[in-house]
Amino acid sequence: MNPSRPTAWTTETLVDPHAADDKSRRVRGMFDAIAPSYDLNNRLHSVGRDQAWRRAAVRAAGIQPGDTVVDVACGTGDLALEFSRVGAGRVVGVDFTQGMLAVAVNKPAGTRGVQPTYVCGDATRLPVETQTAHVASIAFGIRNVADPAEAMAQMHRVLRPGGRLVILEFSTPTWAPLRMLYTFYFRHVMPRTASWIARDRSGAYRYLPRSVDTFLSRPQMISLMYDAGFVTVTAKPVSFGIAMIYVGTKSAKPSSEAPDPTHGETCYAAS
Repeated sequence: MNPSRPTAWTTETLVDPHAADDKSRRVRGMFDAIAPSYDLNNRLHSVGRDQAWRRAAVRAAGIQPGDTVVDVACGTGDLALEFSRVGAGRVVGVDFTQGMLAVAVNKPAGTRGVQPTYVCGDATRLPVETQTAHVASIAFGIRNVADPAEAMAQMHRVLRPGGRLVILEFSTPTWAPLRMLYTFYFRHVMPRTASWIARDRSGAYRYLPRSVDTFLSRPQMISLMYDAGFVTVTAKPVSFGIAMIYVGTKSAKPSSEAPDPTHGETCYAAS
């Protein structure tokens, strides 16, 4: 374990990590701690399914050539790159963790798409101008946000009329035998092996299952999206419900949203 990294999560704060007053600070410290091994742990512990889930989310977004995409809580850039590779004209990744962005900027898009631009910013104060994006996305990040309702409102703000919000998030399988196996693996095996690989003392991989267990239910997520102003919302399970893809559509009618962007902090920027 890396002794220089402080513990972000303790047994007490993990009872309900979403109730922590300083959740944003803890989440930022956690992701800074695990950023170097984040992709490796994702591939190993999902048996490569995390990339398939991201591709499914991109398909659900219905990207058209030249679309502008804002990928919120972009992490190491995997979803942003997938949008780039299917023909998006501009991709902006926003994250508030320097360690994750430092990994993202070193991933080339190759010849299949534009290179994403990465900007440091908070999901609840997106540094993106109003009504400029065709698609907004967030993968495995909405439960890490201090205020999910405000994050959804911000993503609604940056979308053009008729734009789409795509949320990819962990869920719980509904089929009982799979749910039992998955729950044992997710709560007892993955936290130990992932922490060992990451040499992590922050508690990141103990936080992961607790943050899923204590987060919004599927009906609550759908309700929150409607409350944010989306006029149609769909939810599709992938891998037997281990993850869910939620898609919300903004009204095609022009709105009266304020034109000025809500600027976030300037802690890191790269392109």
